[in-house]
Amino acid sequence: MSKNFDGKSRRRRERLELSLPVRVFGRESEDYEWVEHTRLLDVTPFGVRFTIFRPTEPGRLLHLTLPMPRQLRCFDHVEDQYRVWALVRNMKIVEASGGKPIRYEVGAAFIGKRPPESFERDPTTLYDVAPTATDAGLSNISEREARATSAAAPRPETRHNIPIEVIVEVLDEKGQVSNTETTVTENISRRGASVFTSLNITRGRFVRVTSAQYQISVVAAVRARRTGANGIPRLHLEFVDKQWPLEGIE
Repeated sequence: MSKNFDGKSRRRRERLELSLPVRVFGRESEDYEWVEHTRLLDVTPFGVRFTIFRPTEPGRLLHLTLPMPRQLRCFDHVEDQYRVWALVRNMKIVEASGGKPIRYEVGAAFIGKRPPESFERDPTTLYDVAPTATDAGLSNISEREARATSAAAPRPETRHNIPIEVIVEVLDEKGQVSNTETTVTENISRRGASVFTSLNITRGRFVRVTSAQYQISVVAAVRARRTGANGIPRLHLEFVDKQWPLEGIE
């Protein structure tokens, strides 16, 4: 009996390459949200993979609407559309070619019909998968411990107080650049940076940071926007798709 159950469980978890249409809704911050229509790369009863033009990050919640085959659903078996919240588990850049825009491949785990109350209060909240699943076999989630962003707070690694010229690009709901500025870093580490800014952008949004000196472009999440003692605003950024190369500095 155990052997049959294990076989059935494996079959239910096998990825099916179904190119189903899906509506992806993301709420990046309290005042900014977006919708994108795309297609799945593959699907299981417990999660999906797809590509979108907008970046996101592991730990964020997205709402998906898709014509999920009923035999793969964990609820709403009679509805035409399957409306489910999903936790982003991983994201990687799909390199563009032939002048096409960059896309981001997202792997997401279904968590259920409704988001947690903490997300309703603060859509920038990040989550991790909890050790136990729901009764339906979907992923349970728990809030990720927030990292301190103040200058005096201890950090997991050293930040170097060096000015590096960078271009900060704000992305709109289509993944296109809607605003840009050339600025310098106040400090930087492999995982994040503080940059001087004139951009009025809220916590939770995503930007692209590019350096000609280091020949790198990274996606970063805005963790905070604060004004220093000298009256100059800063963006506190965490890199989400790759680390910054600091060879020769450390």
